[in-house]
Amino acid sequence: MSFEQLLFEQYGIHSEESIIVDDIKGYKKGEYIYFIIFAENKEIIHMEQATLAYFVAEKFPDYIAIPIPNVQGEWFSRLNESAYIVLQIKISDWSHKAAGGGEELAHFHQFGSTYNYEPQTISSYGQWRTLWIDKLSYFEKKTATMISPSYSKWNESVNDALPYIIGVSENAIQYMQESEQERRFHENDQGSIAFHRYYDQLEQPFLWPTDLVYDHPVRDLAEKIRYMILNKEYQEVSKFLHDYQAIRPLSVFSWRLLYARLLCPIHIFDCMATGFTSENPDYYASDLQELLNGQDHYESFLKNLYDMAGAEVNALHLPVLHWL
Repeated sequence: MSFEQLLFEQYGIHSEESIIVDDIKGYKKGEYIYFIIFAENKEIIHMEQATLAYFVAEKFPDYIAIPIPNVQGEWFSRLNESAYIVLQIKISDWSHKAAGGGEELAHFHQFGSTYNYEPQTISSYGQWRTLWIDKLSYFEKKTATMISPSYSKWNESVNDALPYIIGVSENAIQYMQESEQERRFHENDQGSIAFHRYYDQLEQPFLWPTDLVYDHPVRDLAEKIRYMILNKEYQEVSKFLHDYQAIRPLSVFSWRLLYARLLCPIHIFDCMATGFTSENPDYYASDLQELLNGQDHYESFLKNLYDMAGAEVNALHLPVLHWL
């Protein structure tokens, strides 16, 4: 059965034409486009994201793709022994892109914080330190069991990088543990709808529900700043933070979380996770090496984060790692 047949037989939708949006193939019918997404056997995660998507759609009905049930009223459909969900988005003027800066993200968090039910599976709120410890432990165990009968660029890159990754990760974990004792927080520190890895999703024509999570809003600030640093957009960071704080000021607790998350080498974690699960890990060895080569510049930027944030933040005398 083809995807077109799945849409017709299980959703009653007769596709008029296929269309590519955001590098993903969709199927047009009337004023809507439908995307068929592999569910990866993670049904509870997708359903929690679906709930967040419907909440966002109440305020922004044409700005987020939402999952739809099939003719049996079920959210998941089977095709060739695999589970899929179908997402629907109304066609609009996609030539217009939102500004996507700090103010836009702050407004999104303002709205996202009104969601009153913390998800069980896609929430990382209050769990960063535990998740980092678990991920680091996984990488250490995975590296210890790597056995290659022949030369492997991936094995070599990971083994060379591991001591550094352990060291900087343990610093981030320790900083996070100390930050959890901070009591200078306020209402903007409550959980909100956020993104798995925020870079510029709010600048795109519409949002994908599979990008949504529930977490402390600083998660998105940190990942956007990380994205800027890795792409050498250093001059944009101050404005981004200033514009965000014009709407949602950061507490001392938030500043410490921001520093801790940027200190944690999550970008390297992501690369390693991809390599370890790939059928061809050597393909990602150069990506890992490139990230490691850029850490000097990354750490140099992070060293001056509080100074760059402005005199008011610098006056708080927040703790920093002096080895950076």
